[in-house]
Amino acid sequence: MKIPARVLIDSDFWQGRRVLITGHTGFKGSWLSLWLRWMGADVTGVSRGVPTRPSLYELTGAGEGVSEIAADLRDAGAMREALARARPEVVLHLAAQPMVRRSISEPALTYEVNVMGTVNVLEAVRALADSVQAVVLVTTDKCYENTAPGPRRFTEDDRLGGSDPYSSSKAAAELVAAAYRRTYFTAAAGPRVASARAGNVIGGGDWGQDRLLPDIIRAAGSGEPVRVRNPNAVRPWQHVLNPLSGYLLLAQRLCSDPGVARAWNFGPAAQDERTVGWIVERLADLWEGELRWEVDEGENPPEAAHLALDSTLAERELGWRPAWDLERALVHLVGWHRAQGRGDQMRAVTLGQIERFARETPAG
Repeated sequence: MKIPARVLIDSDFWQGRRVLITGHTGFKGSWLSLWLRWMGADVTGVSRGVPTRPSLYELTGAGEGVSEIAADLRDAGAMREALARARPEVVLHLAAQPMVRRSISEPALTYEVNVMGTVNVLEAVRALADSVQAVVLVTTDKCYENTAPGPRRFTEDDRLGGSDPYSSSKAAAELVAAAYRRTYFTAAAGPRVASARAGNVIGGGDWGQDRLLPDIIRAAGSGEPVRVRNPNAVRPWQHVLNPLSGYLLLAQRLCSDPGVARAWNFGPAAQDERTVGWIVERLADLWEGELRWEVDEGENPPEAAHLALDSTLAERELGWRPAWDLERALVHLVGWHRAQGRGDQMRAVTLGQIERFARETPAG
């Protein structure tokens, strides 16, 4: 069913709603925590601590008003206790081991966190079925089997796979979600489970290791050239608020419509699928000559030459659109980090970008 009316993130829906976020101290989780608290949600965050230094979560005070629970996804009992304590109506599962290179050096850890961690979250939801209405499990665009020659845009019904432990662990998490949805969460009044696939998010405050944009930010600050693994690789770049708006909209719909309990892509428009080299060059322009780069000739993990998502389903059925194109995403990223360099109050800067984005969310 095509959504005919204007579709926005409904602040009234989130006002006072009990929401549990796993991985709330990470890059996406910090932006999401701030957005939800800005709308008045009652947020509980579950994590093992901040994953990077510097920390977006600490820098923006994203934990203000958030009930924090220290727990490890791999501990099934701790996850059950966390959900029982929070009694959420909505669960947004973002926590993961997200690094490809680390997944190659620590595959067992990656599968424990990404696969069994997902099982533990869903088991905790199953034990609290009288409270939870909606669950959004966040995976990745890399969950698809990307072996066919030539570029293509993946749809939700394409084959799952993965040539490295990170990608295959996320494909496995998708299979877990589908199995739980079909086996345990079939009642119309019970919890509804959907998964969200997005990747290559950018935005202010990402200091993750072994990621292009954080590496660029560090290089711009140090004066050293950024080392680029594959400048010709094409990726679906988008501002972090674009997929987060998809997760929020999906959760809203899950609470009223069991028909949206399935997998969804949240990716940028086709024209924003750009090469790594293009991204570096454009950021060098925006940083006005402060950024230099060179090709990394060292040993690097294998990666797909072209990765893109088809989000037609989300556009047609949810009325979702990416509000910010790639150019605006890059401008806001550079603006965020320039504000940080000036010593601005970064909570206000980040909330200002969230408010601007919310105003510009397009109609369905």
